[in-house]
Amino acid sequence: MATRSRIGIELKDGSILSAYHHWDGYPEWLGRILTTHYNTKEKVSELIDGGDMSSCWTESVWGNVRPDCGYGPEYYSARGENCPPRLDNDMEEFFSDGEEYSYIFRNGEWVAYNMNQFEDSKLPEIVEIPTGALAV
Repeated sequence: MATRSRIGIELKDGSILSAYHHWDGYPEWLGRILTTHYNTKEKVSELIDGGDMSSCWTESVWGNVRPDCGYGPEYYSARGENCPPRLDNDMEEFFSDGEEYSYIFRNGEWVAYNMNQFEDSKLPEIVEIPTGALAV
């Protein structure tokens, strides 16, 4: 299911470095994958450094089985696209793209935002990320 989202990490100056994520962006899947597999600053930074992606957790890369026989991101750059991470000055700028969900890694944990629930007068609604790992 295509559920557009943006994954970001808050930097020391309050800016946010992020990447677009295309598939299964709802908290029940992407939120759980992020909290299970990308749960340190180093892992989050490495994920975002790859740029925009179709999925952050898949066993294939554009129709081919991953060479390491494991799971990981499927970056658009692997099919020749130039989609580097984006740097936003603040949360307002980060939230400006119209994705359905946004995720920010801050203070060692993920915060999920439902972008469908907010109006111009307030910030997006923080939503709970379900606990427990998925089967993969």
